[in-house]
Formats: sequence, C-alpha cells, structure tokens
Amino acid sequence: MVFGPNMDILKTYARKDKLVVIMGATGTGKSRLSVDLATRFSGEIINTDKMQVYRGLDIVSNKITSEEKRGVRHHLLSFLSPGADYFTTADFCDMASHSIETITDRGKLPIVVGGSNSFLEDLLVGSRYECCFLWVDVAVPFLRGVVSERVDKMVANGMVEEVRELFNFSDSMNYSEGIKNAIGISEFGRFFKNEPFLNAGERQMLFSEVVEEIKRNTFGLACRQREKIQRLKNVNKWCVQRLDTTPVITTRRWKADADAAWENLVAGPSTISVSRFLQGHC
Repeated sequence: MVFGPNMDILKTYARKDKLVVIMGATGTGKSRLSVDLATRFSGEIINTDKMQVYRGLDIVSNKITSEEKRGVRHHLLSFLSPGADYFTTADFCDMASHSIETITDRGKLPIVVGGSNSFLEDLLVGSRYECCFLWVDVAVPFLRGVVSERVDKMVANGMVEEVRELFNFSDSMNYSEGIKNAIGISEFGRFFKNEPFLNAGERQMLFSEVVEEIKRNTFGLACRQREKIQRLKNVNKWCVQRLDTTPVITTRRWKADADAAWENLVAGPSTISVSRFLQGHC
C-alpha cells in the first residue's frame, strides 16, 4: 500500500493534462491565433520561442506587444537576462511542464505556441499530455514575401537602434551564445564594425546588403520550421490540423476582408476544433 507523498507522485503520473499546441513558421499568425483562442477558452499562453525567453530585443525577436496580448497571461516570455549564455531544452521542458500543471490546476487552458520546434518535440514526444495540434501555415510562394515585409517593418520600427544599444560589438563576440544567436545580430554586427570607415554611399550599400541577408536568413529559418513541423507530424503520427493563412496574407491591404478571411479560415475552424477537443471528441 502506498502512503503519503508517494500518492501524490502516482497522481502526477496518472493525470493527462490537455493542451493546445500552435505551430507554424515565423510570420504566419501563431501569436494572433493563440490570443484568439485564449480569450475564447479562458486560456494562458506558454512561449516556446527560444529567443523570446530573453529580455530585450523585442523587435528583433518579434515579441507580441502588450496591446496584442489583450490581457492574456503569457509564460516563459522575457524572463532571462540577455547576457545569459544559454537556455537548454531540458530547462524549457522543466519550466513548461510546471506552467502547464499550474495553469491546468487554476482551471485554465494551456496554449503552447512558438517557432522553436526542438523545444516542442522534447516536451511532447512520449509525454503524458493530450494535445490538440494546430498548424498555422502560409503557402511557400507567399512565405518569402511575408518574411521580406516583416523584416522591413522591423527595421522601420527601430530594429537597428535596438541591436546597437544592447551589444558592444567586437571581433571576439560569440554570436552562437543565447540571444546573440538571433537573426539580425551577427548581420548588423558586420555593419556596425565597418560603419565608421565608410562614406555615406558605402554605408547605405552595406546597410541594404545586411537587410537582404537578414531576409534570406529569416526565410531559410521559416522553410526549416515548415520542414520540421512536417517531419514531427509524420514521424510521431500527430493529428495536426493545417490552417492556411495565405488568403489572409493576400487580402490584408483591405482590413475588413483580411479579418473576415482570418475568422472564416483560421480562428473559426480552430475554435470548433478546440471545442470538440475539450469535449472529448476527436
């Protein structure tokens, strides 16, 4: 017979918490969908983006803004010092598991969202969780344009100044450590090191080259993210619902049409799927 704390251990292993998992490449609308679902199902969001766990570089890492959060509580977001060297997958799994448990214990729905699929894989493969998988996706021919527009917006919003202020760039700077591994840091590092020695025309030319390099690297990341999601889906036999946001992208110049497309093609179907999931239906 088991007594005392051992009974708590058995209960922990016996419980099968439900959670919603939102996957997708950068720029596809994961954050927007996570907040939509959190407001509709009394949920809280757990960040799985390995760059967004660090404080600072909000523009570079494309963090959700306070306005976009719409009052929804977010976990594992902007809690590490930007000077921290690393945050391991094991660290993430320990903290995310604790967040899932506490959110569930408060009667809320945990919604896991982010682009770092290696974090997701270790958290979910062979775990005790019952998951509703949603994949927010954009057709590849349109993905490059989405990435390009996003980078242009980041630059316009102060990306260059944000990177310049956070780091003292030197030849010995290790771009593989922690938040310094974010796309945009090493690229602008090259610009900052050469900037004092260039005339105005040369600076503008190098700046344009750096921005284009960031766009290429971000698009490459987005493609790898899509491939990883497809692999996880196939290898683990996850039942993943793909939500195509391409029509939203192609109509976004007309806000009313874009919002209608988002509700009809993404938020609405996701709401139905999560509702069925919580009711115990496939």
